[in-house]
Amino acid sequence: MAAVETTAVSERIVELREGRMVTRVLVGGDGPPLLYLHGAGGLFWDPFLEALATRFTVYAPEHPGSGQSVGLEELRDMWDLVLYYNDLLDALSLPDVDVVGHSFGGMVAVELAANNPNRVRRLVLIAPIGLWRDDAPIADIAGIAPERLPELILASILHFIWPIPDKGLSRRIHRVQAPTLLVWGQQDGLVPPVYADEFASRLRSAEISLVDDAGHLPQLEQGDVVRERVLAFLTTTTPT
Repeated sequence: MAAVETTAVSERIVELREGRMVTRVLVGGDGPPLLYLHGAGGLFWDPFLEALATRFTVYAPEHPGSGQSVGLEELRDMWDLVLYYNDLLDALSLPDVDVVGHSFGGMVAVELAANNPNRVRRLVLIAPIGLWRDDAPIADIAGIAPERLPELILASILHFIWPIPDKGLSRRIHRVQAPTLLVWGQQDGLVPPVYADEFASRLRSAEISLVDDAGHLPQLEQGDVVRERVLAFLTTTTPT
């Protein structure tokens, strides 16, 4: 049996703002640059990133205040976080990238694309937060059991979304120009799938991929299906 090849993953430490902000970035793969923004579960080089790395050079930073990345106290709100990610992309010499974001990372990805439309070529959002419907409230992230969501990660995310993840994205999302793929688990108990239509209705160019037998982590729960759909979108869709 032939050996299964795995991607060589390197770790880069990027210091900004005179060293007050230090970000750990995992880099792997070969091809056009792709930025991956993780959700509240933290950053891991999992099979989904491994698949992306077969076609792209993946840059996966830890959000400030999570894992080994420090400098959360430098950022007051989502606007500060978006500006920081622009600075990080400058430091990585990435003028424009494809962006994939999961959950909170999806929210940041949309904000980044709205703030700087020319920087984001294509956008993949996996069960993103950021919008709010009173008839379909998003589950209280603060109520998730500690063993399911490490306290350090929780603090870094809640810093930007407490008490609800509606920070005005609905007033900015129209600025996004990148073709967008929305991936959602049909059994998502954290962010109801109805938000797929909510996001799509506000984006210029969006398609929805609902994944059966999957909750809030469709890229891991139905890995083969999601990896195929995401790679097909990223390799066949022409950026605007």
